[in-house]
Amino acid sequence: MNLPILSVRHLCVSFTTPDGVVHAVNDVSFDVKAGQTLGIVGESGSGKSVTAGSIMRLNNSITAETSGSVVIDGVDILNCSEEQARAIRGSEVAMVFQDPLSALNPYYTVGYQIAEAYEVHHPNASKSETRKVVLDMLTKVGIPNPEKRYDEYPHQFSGGMRQRIVIAIALVNKPKILIADEPTTALDVTVQAQILDLMLELQRETNMAIILITHDLGVVAEVAQDVLVMYAGRVVEEAEVNSLFASPTHPYSWGLLGAVSSLDEHKRGQLRTISGTPPSLISIPSGCAFRPRCEFYEGEDSDCHNRVPDLRIIGGLSSSSACHLSDQQIIEIGKSKVLS
Repeated sequence: MNLPILSVRHLCVSFTTPDGVVHAVNDVSFDVKAGQTLGIVGESGSGKSVTAGSIMRLNNSITAETSGSVVIDGVDILNCSEEQARAIRGSEVAMVFQDPLSALNPYYTVGYQIAEAYEVHHPNASKSETRKVVLDMLTKVGIPNPEKRYDEYPHQFSGGMRQRIVIAIALVNKPKILIADEPTTALDVTVQAQILDLMLELQRETNMAIILITHDLGVVAEVAQDVLVMYAGRVVEEAEVNSLFASPTHPYSWGLLGAVSSLDEHKRGQLRTISGTPPSLISIPSGCAFRPRCEFYEGEDSDCHNRVPDLRIIGGLSSSSACHLSDQQIIEIGKSKVLS
């Protein structure tokens, strides 16, 4: 049986700030299997990166309150010892951060930083063995002349090459799960395609799972098999990638897809926008958090205003949606949105 190597259940994360409690992630659950690419999309502040940080157990334990479970290959990283978490972090699950220049230490050479990541999990490795592993990794991620570049510093690399170095650090211990937090945001389109191709090639070689966090639906369409759409800390739609684009099931997803440019000449013109702004996570609206921006909001006496919608499977589809509209309404409106 192809059991999930990552199982997240009822994850909740909140942060105490001087202005109040920020409810960053609220009751998020999902599974990821080996070889699978899961895309997580949503606007800034939707909870994508906090979810990723929780899987790595990187959220500050002093200001963050976390509940639920994150089981990685049978171990709940949220409830194990710090020593166990350090052993899992980097070897079982690794992360590629959004800004490679900030992720790399300008004081150390790139070779030293990749070697450090390897030595943490291979304390008995000799210097010659470690150097060989690092040079092989530099070659694998497409760094030319690795012998020379081993001893160079981050500022001596381009943005795309720095991202390759960060990927090398993440993959040097052959993790089973790679979390890529908007890894192509600061890169031009050509370099972006190269980085995505590199990640998929490495995935094919090792059968690792990838969690790709992005706001770019085009990237998701290209590389992911399944998608979570997040809004205000919750999952509002869960779908196979083809289903998301062919039959979206949540008003927020309809808005996101409407804001994507199309090559179809009949659909060209001014891009549609989602009215309003994302809510403050300190004061999330009652009921459905998306209701202040939703064209289908039914007023203060409705479930939209008074009850948080459950994530449920929509009849006849393989997708789940957290919306109070009926299944029939969701299917009919979703089709009209795709065709319009």
